[in-house]
Amino acid sequence: MEDFDLQIQSLISRSLEGDGAAYGELLALLAPRLRAYFGRRLSDAADAEDLVQDTLIAIHTKRSTYDPALAFTPWVYGIARYKLIDHFRRQGVRRHVPLEDAGVLLAQSDTEAGTARSDLARLLVRLPERQRRLVEDVRLRGMTIVEAAPLHGYSEGAAKVALHRAMKTLSASVASDED
Repeated sequence: MEDFDLQIQSLISRSLEGDGAAYGELLALLAPRLRAYFGRRLSDAADAEDLVQDTLIAIHTKRSTYDPALAFTPWVYGIARYKLIDHFRRQGVRRHVPLEDAGVLLAQSDTEAGTARSDLARLLVRLPERQRRLVEDVRLRGMTIVEAAPLHGYSEGAAKVALHRAMKTLSASVASDED
């Protein structure tokens, strides 16, 4: 993560000094991450691609306003976030795009995996701690119910019920987030 941030910071600094190759490399690194960011939030791939292009154009036209003393990633995220909000407004959709997601855009070199981890963490936090740890052990770490139940103070039957209820809660959370 830090290597990517350093690389991107170096590229924007060099591009602001007139290095066209660095600028091209910067845009090439940003495009797939923006595509993944918008793709996770929009069902229409064409809309997502339009927003990628709009964001890259905005970065291009506003790059002179970027302060190299500050981190570049939050600056890019802010532009992407506002492009997404503008898109929702044009569509007549009211959506909240949380500021806490700022790290998701460029923080991971594998953006899709980073986004999935972030989404999963945000969902799991909604569960009581004991259920959350049971879900993590059984569904994410691959433990059996027989192995995980005693670790969390459940009988095998109670663990099955707790796991079923936790999955139902998570499913309902995902459904309500998509609305």
